Amino acid sequence: MARVVSCPPPQPQSTMLTTLCLLLNLATPLLGFYPSFSCPSEKQCQTALLSDNDIFLLCNSSGAQWNFFFMNNRANWPNKVSSVSNIEIIPGTGILIRSPLPSQTGFYHCQDENGIQVVQYEVDFQDVSTLHITHKGLGQKPLQNETLSLGGEELIFTRWEPWQDCNRCGEPGERKRLGYCYIEEPLQKPVPCWLYLGDLKMWSTRLRPEMQVETCHVPCKTSTLDFITFDNFEISEESESVWLTCPLGSIYRPILWEANDMPLTWQGQLSNQDLNTVLEPANGGRQLQVFQPAIYKCFVQQELMARFNPRPFPDVPEALREEEAGRQQGAREASKGKAGPVLKGLKLTLLVGIVLGLLGLLLKFFHHSQGKRSDQVLLVK
Repeated sequence: MARVVSCPPPQPQSTMLTTLCLLLNLATPLLGFYPSFSCPSEKQCQTALLSDNDIFLLCNSSGAQWNFFFMNNRANWPNKVSSVSNIEIIPGTGILIRSPLPSQTGFYHCQDENGIQVVQYEVDFQDVSTLHITHKGLGQKPLQNETLSLGGEELIFTRWEPWQDCNRCGEPGERKRLGYCYIEEPLQKPVPCWLYLGDLKMWSTRLRPEMQVETCHVPCKTSTLDFITFDNFEISEESESVWLTCPLGSIYRPILWEANDMPLTWQGQLSNQDLNTVLEPANGGRQLQVFQPAIYKCFVQQELMARFNPRPFPDVPEALREEEAGRQQGAREASKGKAGPVLKGLKLTLLVGIVLGLLGLLLKFFHHSQGKRSDQVLLVK
């Protein structure tokens, strides 16, 4: 999986990070920051993914043309990808599907400029709102295999992805793996559930994806991250909470949140021990709902991505404010000359834009003044 930049909705309580994310998203299609999927070595492949989580489908062909076939709308086969609002074509690279819907389960064809098929993806976007979450440390069990009630011997089971990396190093952390619903007939290859069922209208509590979590402990590696996001937040008086979003986070990557340097775990949430925060299951904890002011930090693949500082509150200890002031000063000193290549590029782009704008204004002014020189009158008061 490649890096992902996913921005939160604009909120009055937290605007700096939203602005940075919007700027970063201008560059990400070229930098490959989104989780991506490609056929290993074939021109046709089948996979299951999760709805509401951005994904990039690769097709390395100049002048590529994309068509899609949605399983629940066979009457309109085929369709042009450009007609779908949440699908963006990145020329010569592939397509980016933002927050895919379960109804977008189907076939995605990529053809070269001569109409020859380069790759075909058969994708089942399984409904993340039905995600079944279990934690090994709590003795919770995944879904059991069942027989599909279609009169045959079809078996419904979960096909598990490999475990993701541990979300913490040097100390106990957690790791997760995703599991997708598959159906298998005797002597046939398993097929993702909704690619198998197509437009058949049926529902079962077994027809859903899973996420399993367990504790882990791994040594630390040298960090390679070269930029960190700082942002401030304020608890909303109406909802008595605020949502924080971890930059570059994704359900397909390991994420860790800390509150005042204390890790927030799935085990604590699933056992109802953590009552002041909520990890959003639908995006693997990329978003965190907080109800109490604290210093929140998020890590992606064990690398610090962002620190969220509370705006001054009467009930925030003075020691916490002093500690944060010292951290911000140290971060400012440490960040001099160490901006990441993306941020440097953005700064350079903004600088060039400002310079060109000023030059344009100056040229316009001189041209205007030169044409009117004969009509100018000097007034002396």
